[in-house]
Amino acid sequence: MKVACAISSTASSAAVLCRCLFSSSAAKTLIPTSYWRSNTAASGSLYQIACSMTTSPAPQPEKPKPPPQPWLIVGLGNPGKRYAGTRHSVGFEMIDTIADAEGISMGSVSFKAQFGKGFIGDVPVMLAKPQTFMNASGESVGAIVSYYKIPLKQVLVVFDDLDLPFAKLRLLPKGGHGGHNGMRSIMKHLKGSRDFPRLRIGIGRPPGKMDPASFVLRAFNPQEREELDFTLQNGLETVRILVLEGFDKSATFVNSAKPLTV
Repeated sequence: MKVACAISSTASSAAVLCRCLFSSSAAKTLIPTSYWRSNTAASGSLYQIACSMTTSPAPQPEKPKPPPQPWLIVGLGNPGKRYAGTRHSVGFEMIDTIADAEGISMGSVSFKAQFGKGFIGDVPVMLAKPQTFMNASGESVGAIVSYYKIPLKQVLVVFDDLDLPFAKLRLLPKGGHGGHNGMRSIMKHLKGSRDFPRLRIGIGRPPGKMDPASFVLRAFNPQEREELDFTLQNGLETVRILVLEGFDKSATFVNSAKPLTV
């Protein structure tokens, strides 16, 4: 606060008056003591002090936050009843779990994918299950990303992983394809970029000398199904935290999640 004073004198009293928005006691606080004493000592003079105050401008209201950007969540698998419920299609099951929990319809087909739009909390999301067969998944994903101009940091791909223990989840911010043909295709159609998050679901290694190509097309036994259903619920919570609170909190949740004890 700044105080500007204009002083005039008349022959009257030795009192000092402050004509302002504050009291004379406040004026004494604002006017140096040496000035106050030296000028009130003079008799026969009246000093009127006309004061004006200037204050800082009022704070401006905060700008409204921009609306949250949409996420694309893709689950990889093979289309058709023949491959439903197999290890290679757990990405599809993750998308179905999210869609059921969040009330998102997957009834439409767009960009060579079963496709749905909805929300997780207040964040818009798109869910996709490419119907191109695994090795051509990138044709679908690349088209969706290009059409909606989705930042790659908000494209989550969910897929099976032979190198993770069964029913184990791992969330990574980026990485290579790891020999997974679906991921290889996606990276190719994203101009070689690997800078998008991925949620890997462990399906374990094939027993004995079984061919991995045959193993990934096998269905789950009852015990595995129970474990996987538990993992899918953890995956759902992982996705919710990722979309609403960010990667770091989601990764912490995944790393601290305990497996089902059967």
